[in-house]
Amino acid sequence: MAVEAAPPGRLAGRWVPLLVVVAVGLGFGLLVLLVRLHLEPVMSVDRGVARELNEVVSPRPYLVNALNRTTRLGGRPVMLWLVGVAALLLLVRRRGRLAVYLLATAAGALLLDPSVKSLVGRLRPVVEAPVAAAPGNSFPSGHALGSMVVYGAVLLVFLPAVRYRKLFISAVGLLVFAIGVTRIALGVHYLTDVLAGWLLGALWLSVTAYAFRLWRREAGHPVAPLDEGLEPEAAEAIKPAPDLSRPIPHRWVKATETLTGWVFTFGILYVVGYLLKNHTEGTWLGRFDDGVVRWLQTFRTPTLDDVSWVWSKAGDTHAILAISLVFCPIALAVWRQWRPVVFVVLTMVGELTLFLCTAVAVQRDRPPVAQLDGPMPTSSFPAGHIAATMCIWVAIAVLVMGRMHSRWRWLAVVLSVVMPAGVALSRMYRGMHHPTDLLGAAILTALWVGLLWWVLRPDVRTAPAEVRR
Repeated sequence: MAVEAAPPGRLAGRWVPLLVVVAVGLGFGLLVLLVRLHLEPVMSVDRGVARELNEVVSPRPYLVNALNRTTRLGGRPVMLWLVGVAALLLLVRRRGRLAVYLLATAAGALLLDPSVKSLVGRLRPVVEAPVAAAPGNSFPSGHALGSMVVYGAVLLVFLPAVRYRKLFISAVGLLVFAIGVTRIALGVHYLTDVLAGWLLGALWLSVTAYAFRLWRREAGHPVAPLDEGLEPEAAEAIKPAPDLSRPIPHRWVKATETLTGWVFTFGILYVVGYLLKNHTEGTWLGRFDDGVVRWLQTFRTPTLDDVSWVWSKAGDTHAILAISLVFCPIALAVWRQWRPVVFVVLTMVGELTLFLCTAVAVQRDRPPVAQLDGPMPTSSFPAGHIAATMCIWVAIAVLVMGRMHSRWRWLAVVLSVVMPAGVALSRMYRGMHHPTDLLGAAILTALWVGLLWWVLRPDVRTAPAEVRR
């Protein structure tokens, strides 16, 4: 019986990806060989590129800042956050295979980076005017490798849910390219380090994607082209939220209500702050304000100083941003609505702008005691750390209590009390705020979160057409 020959198109479709993977692997191997042999033409190009870019970047602080911000997108904290949140979202949506693929691919990149660096043992560049520093060896670039693997894996996982795929792919590719360029421009990697990171990342990403396709084939699932993502049938499950209606109906009406409420809240905060600054000195309230902070100062010990520092950090910008960046994706994965996310985002944007504007307008001095955190760029009223902590945890509690029926929902209420209380006590202990500054934070939280709850109705489970008030 004659054997039917495979169609040329199908044969090409099978061999072209394999040839590309082989070419990428050979390219990486060649770079390793060239660097290990210390060939002068390659070393000369590396040193020349590093020197030229350093001459362009070092005299321009604004360019250094822009490069540092961009390069953080390829750093380990951002990568771990992205993989962790994405894997959690996939598990919530019951896409365990994709979650395992994402975690395994990222874990492989974490292992490959230090392993190859220790094998090659290349030192980092030495430039005339250093603008950044990085520990460890230089080859390959961990940022280039990690960004290629993590952003590439996330792209393959979520591609089926993307509407404009070519634009999304181009944006991810541009981001990975930009991260690699920043490593050279900051003088912490040679050109060949970044090229090797990209090639090794692409090689590992290709291997894991091929293994996933074999896994699907053995499980009896159809294998689609990679430009449709790893699991095309998962498109509906991994969409952030169904496009049934607008997240916030009557947007212009609600925007007007929100802006009006912001102005109203700022006015109340300014009046309260003005009265506390100008009309409490010498009164019982002024003596109480200073007396509480002085009394707390008598309890200072090295141990309590460290504990208060940790509690204080729980309310700083980085901690609040981290909480928001974890909670919002989880809320989106569980409730599949944008409204809770909009509620949290507006809560924190409003808190930040109200705090900054009020602090500039009131200009209240810090307590007259030794301040463990040193001089601060903002004034004392209202307490920014405390206001931010109150707003984020109260907003989370509002959402959880309105949307969950389990007894565990009361944990959100407990955290909305315990976390602000700990931050408030630590800030007063460290001499950074009066007790009445806490009052300003409480007023800000009550008015602003209450306003957003009234305007947005974040506990509404669906978003049907609403009746205009």
